[in-house]
Amino acid sequence: MTASLNPALRPTQGLAYGLLGLPLAFVALPLYVLLPNHYARSFGMPLATLGALLLAARLLDAATDPLLGRWSDRLFGRSARAVLAVGAGSAVLLALGLAALFFPQVKGAHALQGWALVCLLITYLAYSQLSIAHQSWGARLGGDELQRGRIVAWREGAALVGVVLASLLPALAGLPAMLGVFAAALALGWWAWALAPRPASVQAVPGVYHPPPSTSLWRPWGRPAFRRLLAVFMLNGIASAIPATLVLFFVQDRLQAPAAQEPLFLGAYFVCAALSIPLWLRAVGRFGLARTWLAGMLLAVAVFAWTAALGAGDALAFVAVCALSGVALGTDLALPSALLAGVIAQEGDSGQHEGAYFGWWNFATKLNLALAPGLALPLLGALGYTPGTRSESGLQMLGLAYAVLPCVLKLAAAAALYQLVVRRTAPAH
Repeated sequence: MTASLNPALRPTQGLAYGLLGLPLAFVALPLYVLLPNHYARSFGMPLATLGALLLAARLLDAATDPLLGRWSDRLFGRSARAVLAVGAGSAVLLALGLAALFFPQVKGAHALQGWALVCLLITYLAYSQLSIAHQSWGARLGGDELQRGRIVAWREGAALVGVVLASLLPALAGLPAMLGVFAAALALGWWAWALAPRPASVQAVPGVYHPPPSTSLWRPWGRPAFRRLLAVFMLNGIASAIPATLVLFFVQDRLQAPAAQEPLFLGAYFVCAALSIPLWLRAVGRFGLARTWLAGMLLAVAVFAWTAALGAGDALAFVAVCALSGVALGTDLALPSALLAGVIAQEGDSGQHEGAYFGWWNFATKLNLALAPGLALPLLGALGYTPGTRSESGLQMLGLAYAVLPCVLKLAAAAALYQLVVRRTAPAH
């Protein structure tokens, strides 16, 4: 039996698979949102240096993702137990790397930069290996559009809980408590993953052709459907990565909100995203994955554009924007990976090459996350913005970078999704 014939998952099975998404998302928020602000304010690292450091680390990390994807396929070819064993080792490295990153054991600007780079690479590599293996596992479970959406929704729903915890704990309990909770959640997530339904092996299927490693690595690029979907995913991803990098600067300097309100903004955003996922899945059952994702993109622009008009004292209005933007975020979290799983199935690559696809998919994600701070932070510095500024021109540049540019990119992504995917997809019935 192939993975595409697996029966529908029960809720307990979906939770067992998806629970690892909680710590993986938990670590993502400190890495991509808290870390730039932490190093700039706590250690006085200049924005240009910080941006260059993050860009270098993320580009090096991104370059390894396709190779990690190919390695994941080989591990799946051996057994699910091999996948879980390597995942356990990655989980240990991930916990240690994150702790060292936030609590450096060196002094001096150059030593700090070297320490941060090494710790970032260790943390990123462990995170990437675990993420690719977990995503590939879910894609190998198979199913129709709705089931693929549900599988991803279990993972991303747990991820949103992790993000909410990560956004609240630093302010409420401090960084040491955040790291302790993360380590415990990571151990629990791996244990639940070990108990989750296992994908059907293709090794026992007669006549299955396993191409040589070099062919498998580049195989996704030979699929036009993958190239089209990836183009949309990258445009949309960088539109989301820029405000994720700049949100704390916007809150602290443009809105001039007290630190105690920061968890409220992030919490409203991610809680509403989690609550919206079941509603978006109902829309998927009626309109299909691609059209539902398009609706989410347009909603995001309609809501987030208002952020450009906000200024000092507009904290309550920003909470409303965060909540409604979170509703739109539900589509970005649950639907693109489900669309990719559909492409893999349609191309006949199920059960063999998921790792290669998700390796390149994660490469694109990392590239977006590298470009956002690597370009936005130095550009803001060159245009006159510095953290803590109250100059009108600096705050105006911050508002344009945080609110206007992402909306332009999101509209471009929506147009690309309609032209490259929606018009080629038959309506769901």
